This record gives sequence, structure tokens and C-alpha cells, in this order.
Amino acid sequence: MHIQVLAGGDERALSDLHSWLGRDPGAKGLPVRPVTGDGPTMGVLEALDVILSNATGIANFALAYATWRTTRPTSTGGGARTLVHGDSTIDIGHLSAEELAELLRRLHRDGEDTGTS
Repeated sequence: MHIQVLAGGDERALSDLHSWLGRDPGAKGLPVRPVTGDGPTMGVLEALDVILSNATGIANFALAYATWRTTRPTSTGGGARTLVHGDSTIDIGHLSAEELAELLRRLHRDGEDTGTS
């Protein structure tokens, strides 16, 4: 399953999340690729492409994301809070690790039902 986590105008938060995922013991093996802008925003980090291929990857990403979010100052904006999968765009900034994992499992199942992932 392919998801994107959007910068939401906060390139620094997304860069920090990318670094966090690379250091997290459970998530560091996940395929995560930075997506930079074209045109006038060329080189600006806009999203992270993440591939979640199984239940373990989903759980590891959800736990790493939720843990990363708890390390962020509450005064910061909403960077790296929006998840995109297919036609779905979802604010995940308030979800617990369990809620995020369940959401991702549901999106994964829905993608399998329609033949996409």
C-alpha cells in the first residue's frame, strides 16, 4: 500500500519525521522516499512516500509516527499531519498509534477489494 504524508507547509516537520522513521527500530526498514516540488517550489520537501506492504509495516509506521508526534512541541503548526491514500485525504495528527494502525489496515483492505494498493 502506498501512502503519502504531506508537509502541510512545514518542510521542517516532514524532514524531522523522515529522519525519525530512519532511526526508529521498527520503521527504519520501511521504504520511505522524500518527494520534492517541481516548478517554483523545486527542491522543497512536499511529502514522504511510504510503502506499507504488511501488517507489521503498518503497525511499525503507526507506532513510530505517533511516538514522533509526541516529541513535537504543541505550539508548532500542523506539519506532517495529512495522509493521502488514493482519493482519501485524512488528518492523522490527532490519532493514537492504535487508531492510526486501524485506519491504515482499513485503507489497505479497501485497496485490496478494489484491486489497488
